[in-house]
Amino acid sequence: MSPTLIGNTCVVIAALSWGTTGTAARLAPALSPITIACVAMGIGGILQALLALPAILSSLPQLQQQRRLLIIGACAVAIYPLAFYCSMDFAGVAVGTVISIGSAPLFSALIENRMEKSALTKQWLGGALVGVIGISLLAQIHTVPSAGGDPAQASLSVGVALSLLAGLTYALYSWTARKMMVNGVISRAAMGSTFGVGGCFSCHC
Repeated sequence: MSPTLIGNTCVVIAALSWGTTGTAARLAPALSPITIACVAMGIGGILQALLALPAILSSLPQLQQQRRLLIIGACAVAIYPLAFYCSMDFAGVAVGTVISIGSAPLFSALIENRMEKSALTKQWLGGALVGVIGISLLAQIHTVPSAGGDPAQASLSVGVALSLLAGLTYALYSWTARKMMVNGVISRAAMGSTFGVGGCFSCHC
């Protein structure tokens, strides 16, 4: 099996797994989305750090040099699940999940463009346009016309905003982790430390 095929398969599996988390959370109505987010990222982040502990310990000098990126990424890791799960509470699983997943690649390219001065190609602009149109149509489908201030419409608007925040923070911690790797931190240490510190932040929820 070629590396490209393996990579594409992993992307599909990750997308499928990501898409099920919101549904699973909605099946536990007794728990608030904030509680689910803090527990999921707190336990998951610390567990990932423990699994990567040998790599983290061996990379402490490099991590110390990249502490600014580490803190930014950890903050994004802590914010992401709060925005993600709360978005579905306001806008529903379909809207919250699709907008979060759909907006993350757009934010990733914009972050690289602003921070690394990478060019936005015509292909990216075309794909971004399609993504924005799709997100807009999805939000429009779930809009209930109303002559006055409709609580459902207000809830949807908050949900869409939180979904975009989730996409932004997901893109941000992905970028900081990649940047640390480019700067010499091995991948397990970069991801483990980012999620570990982010998980500690989440535990204070």
